[in-house]
Amino acid sequence: MQNYLEFNFQINPLTPWNEILMAELITVGFDSFTETNEGILGYIQKELFQEKDLEQLHIFGMEEVEISYIFSEMPNINWNEEWEKNFSPINVENRVQIRAEFHASENLDYEIIIQPKMSFGTGHHATTYLMIQQMLDMDFRGKKVLDMGCGTGILAIFSKMKGAGDTLAIDIDEWSVENAKENAEGNHTEFRIEQGTAENLGNETFDIILANINRNILMSDISKYVSVLEEGGSLLLSGLCFFDVDDILEVCTAQKLTLKKKYQREEWVSLLLQK
Repeated sequence: MQNYLEFNFQINPLTPWNEILMAELITVGFDSFTETNEGILGYIQKELFQEKDLEQLHIFGMEEVEISYIFSEMPNINWNEEWEKNFSPINVENRVQIRAEFHASENLDYEIIIQPKMSFGTGHHATTYLMIQQMLDMDFRGKKVLDMGCGTGILAIFSKMKGAGDTLAIDIDEWSVENAKENAEGNHTEFRIEQGTAENLGNETFDIILANINRNILMSDISKYVSVLEEGGSLLLSGLCFFDVDDILEVCTAQKLTLKKKYQREEWVSLLLQK
């Protein structure tokens, strides 16, 4: 068991900023959340916490929301029990169910069974939903796919279920790489999984690139994605809030990408672009 810090974040106004804060906290190492009436409780391994990383998050500089926090140490938490209590299955368009082994099957067209190593906030659920929703209408048969920031490997797994060919999944976190390998095996799918970032990408090209990450990483890495995307290929983005869209599209337009489809769920957005 790891020693964790518990952060009590007070947020005013509460919505939609509680979801947005959770999404940003994930990028600096927070891996579990509980929603409260005034904000959220966020948890991070003590050895991973750097206060400068927290203070540099985009949301703390925004005039539209006020956030304050206090924190304390919480040793010897059984986090497997915590995520089991907080993780709920995702149903996408009554066609895809993403669930853990202890959830009942809904017998939909597609079923992805995962063993997450973290507790997802509902914001993460919304972005996962949006990515899967877009992917339902896309043709993956025989396509070469890249899943950037793969996390549990859900998107790479679904790509393979839809007939994708050679597929590469990349994540910066060691736990994500190991978890994606477990989930790939558990769903009887095979694809390459690497630890790293967009810097891992060389001259290998892809027909479809999936990136459910966050605004800052997308803004810095889109040019790299485009450089390895085949002409006519598709770039599917999420991890974006509605107020991020104009900035992202400005970068995409500069890279000669064309917006084909935009979906929004609550405050979250996904964008399907074509080279």
